[in-house]
Amino acid sequence: MPDTTLLNFGSDFDVAAINAIDAKVALDAASGQGLRVFTGHSQQWPSIQIKAPNGAWDLSRFENVEAGLKNTGPEAVEIHFRVENDGSDGGFNCNNGSILLQSGESGRISVPLVRRTGGAVGIDLIGMRGYPFPQEGLAAAGTIDPARVTGFHFYIWQSFSDNAFLVRSIRATGAWKATAPVAMSAGTFFPFIDTFGQYIHRNWSGKIQAESGLEAARKVEDADLAAHPGPRGWDKYGGWQDGPALKATGYFRTEKVDGKWWMVDPDGHLFFSHGICCVNSDKGLSDSTVIEDRESWFKDFPGKRTEFEQFLTTTTPLMHHFKGRKVEAFHIAAANLLRKYGPDWRRISGEIAHARLRSWGMNTLANWSGPETTLMRRTPYTVSVSFERKPIKGSSGYWDKFPDPFDLQFESCVREALVAEAARTGDDPWCIGYFIDNEIAWGDDTSLSQAVLHSPPAQAAKIAFQLFLQEKHGAISGLNDAWKTSYASWDAFLVSGAGSENTLLAGQNAPGEAAANSAADGGMNADLCEFYSRIADQYFEVIAGAVRSLTPNHLYLGCRFAGVNHRAARAAASWCDVVSHNRYELSIAGLKTPVGAVEKPVLNGEFHFDALDRGMFHTGLVPCATQAHRAAAYAAYIRSALANPLVVGTHWFQYRDQPVTARSLDEENYQIGFVDICDTPYPEMVTASREVGGGMYEFRAKAV
Repeated sequence: MPDTTLLNFGSDFDVAAINAIDAKVALDAASGQGLRVFTGHSQQWPSIQIKAPNGAWDLSRFENVEAGLKNTGPEAVEIHFRVENDGSDGGFNCNNGSILLQSGESGRISVPLVRRTGGAVGIDLIGMRGYPFPQEGLAAAGTIDPARVTGFHFYIWQSFSDNAFLVRSIRATGAWKATAPVAMSAGTFFPFIDTFGQYIHRNWSGKIQAESGLEAARKVEDADLAAHPGPRGWDKYGGWQDGPALKATGYFRTEKVDGKWWMVDPDGHLFFSHGICCVNSDKGLSDSTVIEDRESWFKDFPGKRTEFEQFLTTTTPLMHHFKGRKVEAFHIAAANLLRKYGPDWRRISGEIAHARLRSWGMNTLANWSGPETTLMRRTPYTVSVSFERKPIKGSSGYWDKFPDPFDLQFESCVREALVAEAARTGDDPWCIGYFIDNEIAWGDDTSLSQAVLHSPPAQAAKIAFQLFLQEKHGAISGLNDAWKTSYASWDAFLVSGAGSENTLLAGQNAPGEAAANSAADGGMNADLCEFYSRIADQYFEVIAGAVRSLTPNHLYLGCRFAGVNHRAARAAASWCDVVSHNRYELSIAGLKTPVGAVEKPVLNGEFHFDALDRGMFHTGLVPCATQAHRAAAYAAYIRSALANPLVVGTHWFQYRDQPVTARSLDEENYQIGFVDICDTPYPEMVTASREVGGGMYEFRAKAV
């Protein structure tokens, strides 16, 4: 079947039909067949969405969708491309891809059409994001109905500068060949998970076939670690002993040297934090997987054996199939460690983790690593601090509502959490610093202010907003003139909007309030933006004050932005010692200081690459074709960080693959580990990490 051009953006293409967010589009006059896209940086996701002219394309005969692109901007840019069904949200009802293009570079991005139809008859699986084969009618994450492709999305993620690119054409490519139906009935497919938590119906290099295989794998790795003890020229902390000698303070700090930001270790040596998250922790070592309603999935289920009963637990998942139910679960990775290392498995696996990281050219136990391992004090570590607090009731987020930093309990609760943490790690030179919070929802540059408007009158942030507006506008009539509203009094302002969460975001009016489209006009939008900055400043200022007064030896590493607008980023730079981002991309070479912000060093708190050639069902957030491809992407990402003068470290998420049958929390079953569920390292990743980590200091010092 020949490839089919879906869009070539000729003179008859309707540019006005494109939905653009923080972007502008125009036909390419020079070629007569191309779409020029200019993206801004005021939104987290500047994008264009192109809908199918007749409602949908039927691409069921094709294998891929391919877009021809050229970066016409002055800087490198990563362009994301999404093929969509109705209901696409970035994870479900869509297929995704991305490409990194240097300035002036052209390329083609090909997105495979991963189908959700054609699964095995009578084999119904639940509670996972990825499945061993597509399932009839099941809108699993990362799958699509190719017969109903409703449009395409191009977007840039969280850029701090304008970008420009040319879309030359979009084509459907490759003839799809229907695979034979799964040649198993439910009776032969189940059980499909072996006693070690591995997929039964496939074999691969490194798969454990019997308990003796765990001991054999241990002996092979022991010899490998002995042959590769770690990089030369490093001090005990993993700092650059052979590099420049700076002031030694006994704790980690930051300093700009020859135009590049660095951490400086307790002995005064330059330090780049090359690390890995969730080392021997309950979030990475022993992600539980739900057993209830899925007992038939497991062959020789280890939880039935006396020695493994300790790994049975109950949990209440947050979302999807098991949401809100209290269900039985099992820590299968921990059971494998007990088999491999014996009753003293926690201590032994901790010792091995330290040896592994050093051997792999790493020097940091990153977020959520277990205290049994971090407090061995052989590898520097970061600490995650969380605390209870009152939310802004009108807000929302993936994990939780946004905290109210004006509430008096906000400061007292963060101080209480830091007092407890200081007792454990406050005087420990191996502790780099503290992440406080994780991936909270910052939204756009008015979202938090709008959330405050929809909060009850006793909300501390709403009272603070009222005082801010009174200072600025005086009488209520001044506010009404600026906002085109009709509040009867300041008390009426306080009581309005309560309980009508997100009505402004939805474009509906709460009593006495303007609609969202009016918010974009004049005074209301300006006030929403300005107060958003006050919320962000209050949040970071209160936490920074607590860190510096209670744990002065350690760095405040920020809140791990998963998405951020310029106002939040500027506030973080004003108060954090290091600004942290979780950037799941191909490169962070272009990460820079937002306009108007104080320049601060940046730490990348999470990234990963993933492939499905070793028995897993879901690639995670940045898919790769093979383990070799995954390792190459890893090395390229680390080098992009080393070449960026702002970046002082980058941390892989996570140490161990998630369970094949998914972690209980949210049904993720991603192939994202440096080691698999049986504690066997991926050799391709180890080789790449040793190569890039062993030479990282020399590489960064020479980078222009």
